[in-house]
Amino acid sequence: MNLDEIIERSKRLRERYHELELEHHGSHWTVEEDALAYLTDAGLVGRNIMTEQNRWGKANTESRSVLKHKLGENIWWLIVLAERSGIDVKQAVEDFLSKTEKLLDV
Repeated sequence: MNLDEIIERSKRLRERYHELELEHHGSHWTVEEDALAYLTDAGLVGRNIMTEQNRWGKANTESRSVLKHKLGENIWWLIVLAERSGIDVKQAVEDFLSKTEKLLDV
């Protein structure tokens, strides 16, 4: 799967969530609500990494599955936030990598 396909699938999934938000709450989430949801999930990645490192609870096969899911969800949220902000996520990553490689002489 390539990044273009991931972006398109992410957009379709977000549109479906918008439909559910409208159905259940009468309105779509704002960009700010999307950002808050992302930050919540980012915190959960941290908590799950701690679990995997046996620093928060005890790691098991379920915790590994949750970590994998949350990492994927965080990437999805970043794509959604970029799209909703009018930013080309592929270009943003390219710009970041190029700038940082140059800065660190990689």
